[in-house]
Amino acid sequence: MKQIKFSLLASFLFVFISVSCNNAAEDKTASATASPDASAAPLAGQSGVQDDVSQKDVVKIAAGSPDHTTLVTALKAAEYVDVLSNAGPFTVFAPTNAAFDKLPAGTVEGLLNPEKKDDLRTILEYHVYVGVLKPEMLQDGQTFGQASGHNITIGVKDGKITVNGANVVASIPASNGIIHVIDAVLLPPAAK
Repeated sequence: MKQIKFSLLASFLFVFISVSCNNAAEDKTASATASPDASAAPLAGQSGVQDDVSQKDVVKIAAGSPDHTTLVTALKAAEYVDVLSNAGPFTVFAPTNAAFDKLPAGTVEGLLNPEKKDDLRTILEYHVYVGVLKPEMLQDGQTFGQASGHNITIGVKDGKITVNGANVVASIPASNGIIHVIDAVLLPPAAK
């Protein structure tokens, strides 16, 4: 009886292995005959995921805003689009184009140069908190450590919220956090 069970088990394993090997061979053949265009397609990170159904992430919201084109250009130059498209959660203090226009002439253009990438990244990181800070959670005098390693200070007066003196003019929930639109660019403290 044991010999019959062993024979049946051995037969089953032989058939299973044979089928598995044939499927693997077919997969390799299919891969080898795939069109050359498929292998030449550029690889994309999280930002390349197409999803028109779910709530948009912080980058997609900014990219869809005509008031944040400078911020999106800076995120691309710093190679942070994929980082901020990930699950997070993130709180992004997003300066408007008008906020960037308040900087001294040539500042933005200078920061977009490849040799200034580290400086640009530090400034952008100063606008990002890892976690979600909803408006109702913010209190006057709170400080939060940003992704840059520097702190920001929240102000709340008469129901109006500021961050380092910049006014929060809108708050927009995202699939991976929240965006607080601000009217000034936050500059990290100078290195000592």
